[in-house]
Amino acid sequence: MGRGKGSLRHWVQAGWTVLTNGYLSGFAGGTIYRGPLKKYCVPGLSCYSCPGALGACPIGSLQAVLGSRNYRFTFYVVGFLFLVGALLGRFVCGWLCPFGLIQDLLHKLPLGKKLRRLPGEKVLRLLRYGILLGFVILAPLYLVDFIGQGQPWFCKYICPAGTLTAGLPLVAANSGLWDALGWLFAWKNLVLLFLVLLSIPVYRPFCRYLCPLGAVYGLFNPIAFRRFQVNEASCTSCGACQRACKLDIPVWKTPNSPDCIRCGDCQRACPRDALGELGLLKNIKTK
Repeated sequence: MGRGKGSLRHWVQAGWTVLTNGYLSGFAGGTIYRGPLKKYCVPGLSCYSCPGALGACPIGSLQAVLGSRNYRFTFYVVGFLFLVGALLGRFVCGWLCPFGLIQDLLHKLPLGKKLRRLPGEKVLRLLRYGILLGFVILAPLYLVDFIGQGQPWFCKYICPAGTLTAGLPLVAANSGLWDALGWLFAWKNLVLLFLVLLSIPVYRPFCRYLCPLGAVYGLFNPIAFRRFQVNEASCTSCGACQRACKLDIPVWKTPNSPDCIRCGDCQRACPRDALGELGLLKNIKTK
């Protein structure tokens, strides 16, 4: 039963990826969709330059406004992030984000030893907040050119999802871009390769340590409409939930940790059905 629900999550991820990246002629011709849907954000990472992308990435959109010489704030994007976060929290990361699906599949490869955590795990998990503050917010605002225009620093220098879904397909379909490739394209591919290889032994390293979108949504986990609750009358603190969690979260202590992507492994592992979901299931006491 648990395996069935886990498979359902991957099917939902795959279906959402196809739905939000359905501009097939873009992949065939190496072009970018610029129709009316592109002005609307989708919940997960979705690079604007991906040939198939029908919607906009909220992180990319936020940087575009912050880096503009005409605007410094966007009520739409910030409101979108707050609304999605308040409703779902990091459910988006576990069930909808295309790059999360890629990491999930890579981790399933039966290669080498699987690591539950890396040395310095607590510090590494804070990196995503530093990237959110530094690369997504402050750098576009203050590191500007002579006309006052900033750059999308996270998209340009870090985002592996953009490299995989936009950079590589566009370069493959447009031979005219080959002569323009330089150190930046090589750097982005090194970042992507590093995370791809790290995703095999470590579960979701990008989501875990680097993703600024996950950092935003994670802040809402404790208050989101869809959040976990522990039944204190049933829970025995046996630790089965933490052992089942690929992110090594002590769910029985912190059921709404900012790291939790709501995959549901902990619920399926609980021998006493002590984990419930407020907003979707019956209300039970919180531990």
